[in-house]
Amino acid sequence: MTNFVPTPTVPAPDIVRCAYMEIVVTDLAKSRAFYVDLLGLHVTEEDENNIYLRSLEEFIHHNLVLRKGPVAAVAAFAYRVKSPAEVDAAEAYYKELGCRVERRKEGFTKGIGDSVRVEDPLGFPYEFFYDVEHVERLTQRYDLYSAGELVRLDHFNQVTPDVPRGRKYLEDLGFRVSEDIQDSDGVTYAAWMHRKQTVHDTALTGGNGPRMHHVAFATHEKHNIIQICDKMGALRISDRIERGPGRHGVSNAFYLYILDPDGHRIEIYTQDYYTGDPDNPTITWDVHDNQRRDWWGNPVVPSWYTEASLVLDLDGNPQPVIEREEKSEMAVTVGADGFSYTRKDGAPEEDRTGFKLGAQL
Repeated sequence: MTNFVPTPTVPAPDIVRCAYMEIVVTDLAKSRAFYVDLLGLHVTEEDENNIYLRSLEEFIHHNLVLRKGPVAAVAAFAYRVKSPAEVDAAEAYYKELGCRVERRKEGFTKGIGDSVRVEDPLGFPYEFFYDVEHVERLTQRYDLYSAGELVRLDHFNQVTPDVPRGRKYLEDLGFRVSEDIQDSDGVTYAAWMHRKQTVHDTALTGGNGPRMHHVAFATHEKHNIIQICDKMGALRISDRIERGPGRHGVSNAFYLYILDPDGHRIEIYTQDYYTGDPDNPTITWDVHDNQRRDWWGNPVVPSWYTEASLVLDLDGNPQPVIEREEKSEMAVTVGADGFSYTRKDGAPEEDRTGFKLGAQL
């Protein structure tokens, strides 16, 4: 049975958005070629052990830190909060939860000031900060704009063995659920949760964890994603395309999943929808619906369900991975005993407008 995280009596920090991720890479030169030369992220600054990168529209110091280290993993999922006082609130909140908490007035990375890092109840390294170094926002630097330009950090995706527990914890933290995936028995396989006014700042995917499933950057248009695919093909690295391009059912977004030199999964993402109204409804998908993960009904590659990045504790050691006890999404839709549908048995062969598909076939 799920053991829910207790709700603290002190207020949760007021989170604005997901802001940056710090990842450990084993070969800094190879990672630089992937994130800068291929994907076109902009270097704010770099040294022999770190590269600080940002997307086109960003004005804070970075959205991604590449840190050289012995084990590929994620060191921080970082969120910006609404004011300096909210960093105090984060510290108090997680201390009451009984989590390990570390605070550095000088920040944990360059360009970020007073920050709190925690080992959260799910085992993830979360960071909360407000003070930042401002840098040039490149929105009007069309001389730098590439055909596959990444314009924003959009979201994180986290793998956890207990999605209902994680959902309750993040709802207490102020996140709202835009969409989720369930079965007829009420088992929850995934949940998409937001602070900014889009589908998600982070998502919880059911599986062995804690691990990082992916970090996502947004483009302006679908053709930017196609350009990245074409570029990878021209460079003969299309084997690093894991899944897509395609259209999600959940989030409605156009997507591409690619793998960096260490196997960290990156999503390129565009065209989701607004979720800012206080009564924005939650959309629930049937886990057997073949269009939930890909609107066109294409199968999901098994690695997408099984592979993910380790996460670190505050000492820099990989967190132990706990196996999910509930049924996995892969098992019920991909495995030998699984099934999925585009139309349920007995459903008419027509779309939602009543257009008879056979009339044009």
